[in-house]
Amino acid sequence: MTELAISSKEYIQRRQTLMEMMAPNSIAILPASAIKIRNRDAEYGFRQDSDFQYLTGFNEPEAVAVLIPGREHGEFILFCRERKREEEIWTGYRSGPEGAIEKYGAHDAFPISDIDEILPGMIEGRDRVYYSMGCDPQFDKQVMEWVNTIKAKARSGAHPPGEFAALDHLLHDMRLYKSPAELNIMRRSSVIAAQAHVRAMKVCKPGLMEYQLEAEFLHEFMLNGARAPAYTTIVGGGANGCILHYVDNDQQLNDGDLVLIDAGCELDFYASDITRTFPVSGKYSEPQRQLYQLVLDAQYAAIEEVKPGNHWNDPHVAAVRVLTNGLLELGLLQGDLETLIEEEAYKPFYMHRTGHWLGMDVHDVGEYKVGDEWRVLEPGMVMTVEPGLYIAPDCQDVEEKWRGIGIRIEDDVIVTKSGHEVMTRGVPKEVDEIEALMAG
Repeated sequence: MTELAISSKEYIQRRQTLMEMMAPNSIAILPASAIKIRNRDAEYGFRQDSDFQYLTGFNEPEAVAVLIPGREHGEFILFCRERKREEEIWTGYRSGPEGAIEKYGAHDAFPISDIDEILPGMIEGRDRVYYSMGCDPQFDKQVMEWVNTIKAKARSGAHPPGEFAALDHLLHDMRLYKSPAELNIMRRSSVIAAQAHVRAMKVCKPGLMEYQLEAEFLHEFMLNGARAPAYTTIVGGGANGCILHYVDNDQQLNDGDLVLIDAGCELDFYASDITRTFPVSGKYSEPQRQLYQLVLDAQYAAIEEVKPGNHWNDPHVAAVRVLTNGLLELGLLQGDLETLIEEEAYKPFYMHRTGHWLGMDVHDVGEYKVGDEWRVLEPGMVMTVEPGLYIAPDCQDVEEKWRGIGIRIEDDVIVTKSGHEVMTRGVPKEVDEIEALMAG
């Protein structure tokens, strides 16, 4: 954790806000992430569940958080591993129930080994259980066993819960609005990722392997305290840039090709997400420059639509109009502009949306529609803006000079009170700026 990490006071406020939205006489149950085996007895690096981390700040496996509004003996209960010296020698220090209370603000804390004896008694008598069913099948089974334990005692007067409610509905709406502390971490994450993209532009040259550019990102991330990428880095040279989620990164970078890099880091559980597309040799060809400038113009138009009062789809609509008109002018499409937009004639070349929410998850939580209407943008929301064009190498409907060119330009944008803030402006995207940087 860095000095930018979330304060204990903010975690308390998050839990309080959630409990104020919960129904009377209810309980919320959240399990931590489990340790996952990579192969044989080697484990993947542990990464806490985002919802669990958001409410507790407790970064250990084998834990369960419980919230019971109005509980006399305390509303926040944490089940976690006990401290055991012989195990800590092998796998690191644990907080234990004592640390859960002293450091993480739990009102009560119990060994995770005692959960089957204690938690059913906390569920019993509650009218509603808030829980994210379907995310963890093993834990789903455990929750049902607790409920069945209560049901089995119904003749003795036990009162099983009347209903289950999706915790996601309340919690994910909270996570959509970033606090000042969250935004500060995301700004720093964006700066680190931007520095990595600049580094890649400076070292890129024909003959390098895609994974060698990927290595530059990992180095820059870790050098600045971001211990992991926020997602698998995409380094697509040439026609590989036309594959939206290309992650093999095992081909050589060739003179005359573009390379599309989609890479961001995770810092204190918050993601950045940047894409840049630049020439391997440092100079765009004329067809590459034309398509690149079209994507850049579409991105600028989309970013201008990121402001309070506009809705989620406005940036996409703006990008589609610019892209379709540009494809028409360049001869990749023929016909009437409005008809082409209505018929989605651009989709063979631009098949994804113009952005997504960004936060603790790179594709962060939060509904894109409220009812049947696109969500209105409000201050504190964070989104990506990432139009692109992908001309498949085997596309016979366009001139050969366009084929095999894949371009995406992506930035991370905060909705502010007066408009927007582009957090990832530290990495160049103008043609002349990129060529000058690579030449230097």
